[in-house]
Amino acid sequence: MHTTVSFDRNLPLVGVNEKGQHTFFDATLDPSTPAMYASPMEIMLQSLAGCSMMDIISILAKMRKKVITLDATLDAERAETHPKVFTSIHVRYKLSSPDCTTAELEKAAGLSMDKYCSVAAMLKASGCKVTWEAEVVGG
Repeated sequence: MHTTVSFDRNLPLVGVNEKGQHTFFDATLDPSTPAMYASPMEIMLQSLAGCSMMDIISILAKMRKKVITLDATLDAERAETHPKVFTSIHVRYKLSSPDCTTAELEKAAGLSMDKYCSVAAMLKASGCKVTWEAEVVGG
């Protein structure tokens, strides 16, 4: 895996991966000018959701369950001193499906968080407490 991140006189930073896809990183350096893009830590938090959701969608597909929508809401706490790492993250998954039970979604989410999701594994290895819950609503 290879990527580059560049700064050209002004924010945002621009990341480019091997496929030529771009990621923009921003921060608020001047409180009167809001950032246009997510910060690196916000992107890290979104990456946890994206990684685990891709796992969950794949696992549910193997279970032959129909996924209409899947959303993740994340709440995180960070250390008060530098480096301000994540100390805890809670993920709430909400699945819309006509044929998936809460138990099946919980199984898929558990497999993701405990076995497959690389982002979750890295966060946990750093000492971050990662918890989750799951809810199924009708499709």
